[in-house]
Amino acid sequence: SIKISALTRSRPENFSTNMRDIIVLIGPPGAGKGTVAPIIIQKTGVPQLSTGQMLRAAVKAGTTIGKQAQGLMAKGKLVPDEIVARLVKERTEQRDCSRGFILDGFPRTINQAKLLAKILEENNEYVTLAIEIRVPDSVLETRICGRWMHKASGRSYHVTFSPPKSMKLLSNGKPDVKTMKDDKTGEMLYQRKDDTPEALKTRLGVYHKNTAAILKFYNEILKVLDGDQSIKNVQKEAAVLMDDHMTSTFILRNPYNLVDAPKRRSKL
Repeated sequence: SIKISALTRSRPENFSTNMRDIIVLIGPPGAGKGTVAPIIIQKTGVPQLSTGQMLRAAVKAGTTIGKQAQGLMAKGKLVPDEIVARLVKERTEQRDCSRGFILDGFPRTINQAKLLAKILEENNEYVTLAIEIRVPDSVLETRICGRWMHKASGRSYHVTFSPPKSMKLLSNGKPDVKTMKDDKTGEMLYQRKDDTPEALKTRLGVYHKNTAAILKFYNEILKVLDGDQSIKNVQKEAAVLMDDHMTSTFILRNPYNLVDAPKRRSKL
């Protein structure tokens, strides 16, 4: 059976000073996970992982899991939680995750959270921090319906708030699709088919229904960010949150070296 307490308490009995820093990023579509993640990466030096990117990589590489997922997706079926969990386990065993990782978009249900706990428990590990980005639904609609994405990297743009440098507007005020290109690679951007007001309403309903149980599950390690701010202020708040996390983690792993903790924080 899965020991939920081992995942939520701040220091389990089998705590290891070499334990990886495992962070779960929670937020509805358009909340600003792409804004917060770079701050976490900067502070921790661990990679950001999304199940979407992992699935595409597995399919492209032709792995066993990739083939299973591709077969299901080709039939229009959802990839089962068990397969996604195996994919997460496989990806997080790679060298770049040796110090930890950030999970973006997983877990999305309480079942996925329990599967993740079971995977981590195999190595006497647990989620060290869960960050929820809160934004009112009305604000999310404005953000989502003007969003454009870069498929390979996951970078997002917005026609109003953060347009790509190449964007040009048509006479009707809408962006010219041919000019919507990624700033770094010059590759074409795209809009998700479900980035519409109607689809968003359904997506948010599902998100709120599933997330309530996840937030309760991670209650003791949960931190909340106000995502209804300017990008600069969200990033500033995220930096303070991560400084506190890194300091407390340092103290937890070095209980007899508390004097150096403030010095470590000032260098982050």
